[in-house]
Amino acid sequence: MVEKLTDSTFDAALAKGGVAVVDFSAAWCGPCRALAPNFEALAENYASKAAFYKVDIDEAGDVAAKFGIMSVPTILFFKDGQVAQKSVGLKTTPALAQILDTLL
Repeated sequence: MVEKLTDSTFDAALAKGGVAVVDFSAAWCGPCRALAPNFEALAENYASKAAFYKVDIDEAGDVAAKFGIMSVPTILFFKDGQVAQKSVGLKTTPALAQILDTLL
C-alpha cells in the first residue's frame, strides 16, 4: 500500500525508521503517471520489508523544497530517516527493486 504524505504528515511517517521509499510526483507529470504502476508493484512486492509513500510536490511544496526536488518523478530511498539513495526519472520496477535490495 502506498500512503500519501503532506507537509504536516511527512516527518512523522519517516520517523518510524526502517526503510522507506518516497515517490515525489505531480498530477500534471506524464512520466510520473507512467511510473505509478511500477511504484505500486514495488510497494506490493516489498510491503513487509519497507514503507511506501507518495508526495505531490504541488500539495507538499515544503517537503519538496527540503529535499531539493527539482524534477519529477524523483524517488528518495530512506534508511532510518536519512536519504540513502535517489532516483530521478522514469525507472522500471526491476531497476527500483535493485536499489531497494541494496538497502534491505
